[in-house]
Amino acid sequence: MEIIMEHSLVQLDGLPDEILMIIFKTLDNYDVLYSLINVNKRLNIFVHDSIFTSNLTLMRCSFNDSKHPLSDTLLEQFYVRILPKIHHKIQWLNIESSSMERILLCTNYPNLYGLGLYNLEIERAKHLFTNGNVLIDLFKNQILSLVIRIYNNNRISANHDNAIIFTNIVTVFANLQCLNFDSSSIYSQRLSFDISSPTFISSTLLELHVDVEHFNDCLYLLDGRFNQLRILHINIAWIRRSSRVTINNTESLPNLKCFSLYCDTDTSCYDELIVPLLQRMLNLEKLHLHLIIFCKNTFIDGNLLKRNIMNHMPQINKFTFNIRSSMSLRNQINLLSNEDIQYTFNDFQNNQIISCVDYFSEIQRGECHIYSYPYEWKEYHKITNNFPGGIFKHVCEISLFDERPFEHNFFSRISQSFPFVKKLTLINDKRSRKLDDNNQHLSIIEYPHLSVLDLVEAHDDYIEQFLVDTKTCLPNSVYLAVDYQVLKRVTQHFARNETRINCKKLRCLGLVGKCRIPKYVEQYFPHTKIL
Repeated sequence: MEIIMEHSLVQLDGLPDEILMIIFKTLDNYDVLYSLINVNKRLNIFVHDSIFTSNLTLMRCSFNDSKHPLSDTLLEQFYVRILPKIHHKIQWLNIESSSMERILLCTNYPNLYGLGLYNLEIERAKHLFTNGNVLIDLFKNQILSLVIRIYNNNRISANHDNAIIFTNIVTVFANLQCLNFDSSSIYSQRLSFDISSPTFISSTLLELHVDVEHFNDCLYLLDGRFNQLRILHINIAWIRRSSRVTINNTESLPNLKCFSLYCDTDTSCYDELIVPLLQRMLNLEKLHLHLIIFCKNTFIDGNLLKRNIMNHMPQINKFTFNIRSSMSLRNQINLLSNEDIQYTFNDFQNNQIISCVDYFSEIQRGECHIYSYPYEWKEYHKITNNFPGGIFKHVCEISLFDERPFEHNFFSRISQSFPFVKKLTLINDKRSRKLDDNNQHLSIIEYPHLSVLDLVEAHDDYIEQFLVDTKTCLPNSVYLAVDYQVLKRVTQHFARNETRINCKKLRCLGLVGKCRIPKYVEQYFPHTKIL
């Protein structure tokens, strides 16, 4: 943007208002303000528009959603020159912790109602969100919406500390209506009230987004302390029976209108814990479920969803779900087909429901995957040869698994169905029947956004599928995890020309089963960090 201003100001200023607005909207707001404020009268009118001043993000956001501070030079201009001029227009601020104090104290913000605080170290957060803290006292009565992302590198104390911070936030911000509490950590710690159950209550909170450790933590948040809560989005690590004090799971929740439950670990407590919770939500209008369920006798299908959930929610108008249910095949007599499962959804309204049923004889397990389409989630796991297809634009991580071999055409379908996949894991030890055929007539498969490829549990044929340049064209800067001996065989002792091009593109190579890497191996991967 600064280059445009330096070399093309005359041409830029000569463009029609509509074109200028289109150009400016493609830029980050802080770039627009930093580069154009006070340049001339006409451009000044543009940059003072509420589009660029009401919701202001003063940090850089990378492709993996990590946050980084702006440069000191740029921030200094905001402290001294920009924020004091537009302070009364700002309604929402997203800021990174290292510049938090300077930004919030450099001027007053009379109309600020929303605040996003990112990369906040946990000890600092414990100190910040307390009564009497000068910084928070300035805004504790005017903030209605708060997004906070905390990080912690302490495995032991994270859960307890998160509970303290959460409690303090709810207590300090007297008029808080919406809270998004995101605790990130290298140990993936979440909010939990197991160690201590603090006493707090809020009659103003209407919307809550939170990650918790156990199902009891969800029940704890729904025990009446947030009696006006309308929207709850909750991610639970484990849905299991608790050996601790059991929290009431029977009182109705008449005010809850929207509920989203996400858990990516399997549970056998669907009937015992999840169904009773959902049946308390008598006036629910929107429901979103992401669950992995182990069943005793039968898969979760449309009939069970209607009988156990939908029939208890007369106001529901949107129900989206991504449910994978499984059961042991031992002692099973009547095995349902995919057509049987799909038939149970014939009278579902406002949704297209997809089902996929697989039976695995080696592990004696059956699986049924049912989901709403279009698919809204970022991950799609355990894709088999029965994959029904479709376009999944939101999915960035997939895993492939089957007891039957994968063919080249299967990988072609996968690349087309998941155009933005970044991480791919393949688990299959069955030799492909067609990968040894002459493949000149086959199209070269591309994964343009792929950055992580895990083939540790894959047969040699699938290593070849991804590394031979006439079968797959890998993008630059891929991390590959693979067994050393398998890679050695596929690359013909690291001398095969057909795999050389893709191997040169690897950013990082994680080798399993080998400690000392010979020099000739390093030469075959000239641009690769070998682990």
